Amino acid sequence: MNAPPAGSAAPVLVCAFAVTRTPPDLATPAAAAGHEEGGPLRVLRAGGLCLVVQDVPAALFDEEALAERLNRPDDLERCARAHHRGVEAAARRGPVVPLPMATLYRGDRSAEQAVAAREAVLGTLLDRLRGRTEWAVKVHATDGAANATAAAGAPADSGTGTGARGRAYLSRASARRRDRQDAHGMALAEADAVDAELRRYAVDATRHRPQSERLTGRRAPQLINAAYLVEDAESAAFEHALARLAADGRHTAVEVGASGPWIPYSFARWDEAADATEPVVMTPDTTKPHSTAPERTAPSRAEPHSMKQEARS
Repeated sequence: MNAPPAGSAAPVLVCAFAVTRTPPDLATPAAAAGHEEGGPLRVLRAGGLCLVVQDVPAALFDEEALAERLNRPDDLERCARAHHRGVEAAARRGPVVPLPMATLYRGDRSAEQAVAAREAVLGTLLDRLRGRTEWAVKVHATDGAANATAAAGAPADSGTGTGARGRAYLSRASARRRDRQDAHGMALAEADAVDAELRRYAVDATRHRPQSERLTGRRAPQLINAAYLVEDAESAAFEHALARLAADGRHTAVEVGASGPWIPYSFARWDEAADATEPVVMTPDTTKPHSTAPERTAPSRAEPHSMKQEARS
């Protein structure tokens, strides 16, 4: 186990990035740093597992300070990118279980206990993720379907005519409403068809909450925000399926965008890998978790990942 830096005058916390079986070589010039304000990355041993950590100043990373920083978009982005750098460093020599962003402990002992207490669960998860990567796929409505989607719930203008003119107006309004509903339904059906096709090449898949226009920067609504866990041996087939979906012209009401392969953040949930009868929290019984950060943000790419701040006593 690498020893933490000695002689530091300011109080520090231990920031944890990821769990792995094979410790990465963090002494090479290519080894990435984590948070700019912290010390070098180092490795803690916990049973048969390794935890990649970094000492960070408590003044900037305690619960109150971190909650304030993560409410500022620029600081949130910097923290997310720093966390992803730490996870990437841990993943250089094998599969990893990325921990939530800003997973903090008061010291090495509590960090080691947290991992050792869940060694079996984490080991099973590492086996499941070996040789597999994540692909992120977002399906948006096309402009025509977007207009229909936006208008589908809009109230129709009230007609002011009477008699034949009023009936004609109501008939036209009803026809427009049916057209909008049909176009919106077609977009949703095509999005589901894209998802079903891609699941054929994945060992697992999950849908995240669709992102808002503020996050996507697009007027067209996002219909599907999905992640797919793909065997490395099937990666080429998955890419070919994506290319076919974009080029064959079958889906005219949606647009498909994808990125990858990535570290499988979306499938590295230790609380889903454990026995449902046993509460799984990455902490020994003597610690108390706290959650203050936003639920999701983006690390070094467009795909969001679940994050939380957990202060350890």
